[in-house]
Amino acid sequence: MSATVTETAQVPPLTGADSVKNPEQYDFNHLKPYVHPPETKEDLPWAELVTLDLEDFDRPGGKERLAKQLEHAVHHVGFFYVKNFGLPQDQVDRQFTLARNFFSLPVEEKLKYQVDYANADYNGYRRAGLRNVGKVKDNTEMYNFAKFTKDFEGKYNHPDLIKAHLPEIEVFAKALHSNVVLPLLRLFAIVLQLPDEEYLVKQHTYEKRSEDHFRYMIYNKRTPEEHEASGYGQSGGHTDLGSLTLLFRQPVAGLQILGEDGKWTYVSAQPGTITVNLADTLSHLTGGYLKSSVHRVVAPPRDQWQYDRTGLLYFARPHSDTILYPINDSPVLQKAGVKPRFDKPVTMAEWVKAKQTVQLNPDIYEKKKREDGSVELIGGYKDRRYE
Repeated sequence: MSATVTETAQVPPLTGADSVKNPEQYDFNHLKPYVHPPETKEDLPWAELVTLDLEDFDRPGGKERLAKQLEHAVHHVGFFYVKNFGLPQDQVDRQFTLARNFFSLPVEEKLKYQVDYANADYNGYRRAGLRNVGKVKDNTEMYNFAKFTKDFEGKYNHPDLIKAHLPEIEVFAKALHSNVVLPLLRLFAIVLQLPDEEYLVKQHTYEKRSEDHFRYMIYNKRTPEEHEASGYGQSGGHTDLGSLTLLFRQPVAGLQILGEDGKWTYVSAQPGTITVNLADTLSHLTGGYLKSSVHRVVAPPRDQWQYDRTGLLYFARPHSDTILYPINDSPVLQKAGVKPRFDKPVTMAEWVKAKQTVQLNPDIYEKKKREDGSVELIGGYKDRRYE
């Protein structure tokens, strides 16, 4: 894979706005380490997902083998795993430790870095309790990092814990983009039989303005009474709004995907993998041929109720000026007879703003909701939550 960042990557020194007084207090030997909870012993309906070995990418015929593996998954499932993605486990564990220690900060400290809900700006801290889940509020907290580019330089402040490790977080996020996102986009181009293997890569370069972001996330544990009041989280599913979502392996079961048979199955915690799901933008760019998978997070099995569910995620999106119109020169899409999903030209920036507004502001979603549960977002496109 080109531009692979591995354990030899050099973390740049702390400078300027990233400097912290007494940064040694945030050294990893002073932070409470994250330890994965044990896996559930319950017999759950697990999804059967393909696993791509990205080490095969640069071997003779490797790209073609991987693309063949993906053909069914990207058209019918929308979820798969990748392994051997060029980041050693200790670097992954350090990010889980930072996430755990961030969410352990006092609420009043985290609230200093809240997202700008009104302007649909999701970078920063998103507190729990913003929406209803059954008869209780949601138990989810997030912290989003914007891309590490000039477009966002100096725009967001961070708590000292994060500032002390921001260079390492930057290296990690950029590695995910170069090691996972770009190779997968090349494989999708092969699946679509595009004449230019770099077609989708050119729409997702890291340096140009786009809304990619890296996320720390936590589902705080609930009491048995809260689980019952929430309906065990079995509310409607959703699709993600970008191109790809990368989710690092963690063992608290809860992520479910909706199959073509209308049944929900669990995504298991495969050691050493990242779970990948395709999202709305790739679906728009292919007239629905690449599947934006419906998924949800439900209450974990009872033997995991005592644990929080901590997540590391990366969201890849095309350049903000990308027009979300089906790709013209794909024989696969031509044969499938795909159609545009919008009744006018819509840019990625416009799409993000429209969908993020209703996601960050549940009251707006409720006001716009139609009788069938759908919401018209932009250009005649209707979004909905799935039961």
